[in-house]
Amino acid sequence: MEFTQQNANTNTIISVDESSITISHSKLNRPCFVSANNASEVSIKNLGDIGKEFLFPLVVKDPIDLLIIGTGNSPKFLSPKQQIELSEFGLGVECMNNSSACSSFNLLLGDLRKVGLLLL
Repeated sequence: MEFTQQNANTNTIISVDESSITISHSKLNRPCFVSANNASEVSIKNLGDIGKEFLFPLVVKDPIDLLIIGTGNSPKFLSPKQQIELSEFGLGVECMNNSSACSSFNLLLGDLRKVGLLLL
């Protein structure tokens, strides 16, 4: 799926396919984490592995208020325990399919929101 580039100075999503995403300045294999100023491939494979210990090294580089999690072709959701843990960490979290996650990320990034995208 192709997306419209909004700002060349940030990591907007250009396209996403089954194994990778293309952002403004590079291409990453999935799973990966993208924020306004940072992007990196990550080793997580399972939604159940997401927690403060996993996210802390990612969000310390570029602080975020909202984490969007792309869970594949269909939406899957965090457990209530994970939701509580991440809210105590100070993060709002939304889970959705990859296409919606990428579109939402670009929209919020264009509004200068502190948003991160974890694409599984």
